[in-house]
Amino acid sequence: MSKRDLKNYLSELDKGQLEEQIIELYEKFNAVKVFYDFIFNPKEEKLLQEYKLKISNEYFPISRVRSRGKTKPKLRRSVAQKAIKHFITLGVDCFLIADIMLYAIEIAQTYSSENGIKQELFYKSMLNSYEQATNYIVSNGIFNEYKSRIIAIHEATINQNWKNKHEFESIVSKIKI
Repeated sequence: MSKRDLKNYLSELDKGQLEEQIIELYEKFNAVKVFYDFIFNPKEEKLLQEYKLKISNEYFPISRVRSRGKTKPKLRRSVAQKAIKHFITLGVDCFLIADIMLYAIEIAQTYSSENGIKQELFYKSMLNSYEQATNYIVSNGIFNEYKSRIIAIHEATINQNWKNKHEFESIVSKIKI
């Protein structure tokens, strides 16, 4: 069904029928429930802090009682990507989306500064995240607000001697800082 067909269908319904359908969607589909819950109670800062905690837990896990000792970090970029996608879907303010994008890279760099990482995929993944974040920030016209963090991430790749530090340099040079 096209958007146009949907509009025609909805225009034929009376207010009561529309309300019934929306309530049915709310009860049936979790994504609709999450959307309406957020619309009526948009605690963006709380949501941001929850996701930052989840992302940091990927690199610095909160110790749980385990028979073998410390909980091992998982280093999954997908957790951050899921948070970013969720923020975009909900229509969260672009400043908060940019913040979570950069935070995910910064926490990974903090981890890599303390622990040597040998997996090539980690560095490639961080480069992809960096490119996505800078593109998003520039396209939303909020570069000046995040310029110092973008530069700091690039400098950290140099200080930590990342193998792909030149690719980070290439992204920075395209922005014309």
